[in-house]
Amino acid sequence: MSRIGNNPISIPEGVTIEVNAGVVTVKGKLGELQQEVKDVEVKIEEGTLTVARPSESKDHKAKHGLYRALINNMIEGVSKGWTKELELVGVGYRASNQGQKLDLAIGFSHNIVLDIAPEVKIETVSEKGKNPIVKLTSHDKQLVGQVAAKIRSFRKPEPYKGKGIKFVGEQIRRKAGKSA
Repeated sequence: MSRIGNNPISIPEGVTIEVNAGVVTVKGKLGELQQEVKDVEVKIEEGTLTVARPSESKDHKAKHGLYRALINNMIEGVSKGWTKELELVGVGYRASNQGQKLDLAIGFSHNIVLDIAPEVKIETVSEKGKNPIVKLTSHDKQLVGQVAAKIRSFRKPEPYKGKGIKFVGEQIRRKAGKSA
């Protein structure tokens, strides 16, 4: 029994869902997303969406929960949106943006300039005495996560001093340094 796959999804106001030839299209106030769906059946009835599987095979069970979660993320994305926040921890670490270009000064001999996809809105917050924060917002959860992971990969947090780029709220496992 799939606990996630069997849960119905309530469709909020302002969101329209179409299912054509194995492609689910979700439209809302923040944008439009599409997802190809295989081996499961998507039904829309009276403001709720349900995902059903044709058999009890292992492959169908796995895809049942997967596609239900992907469709739920799409619906939440076009109605509310997704946000990820990254924090730059380290002396002299800075972040700024000009439009869709993110400029990071994170301890290398040169600044890293990254072009961000147009679907992702980027905002940098720099307050005196606090670590710089990069906010990424979009209707596509997968794209926001991918861009955030790319930015984090430039300087992952290290375990001794905790310097690097981390997600806001992320706990870094710290290690003790050399003992004399």
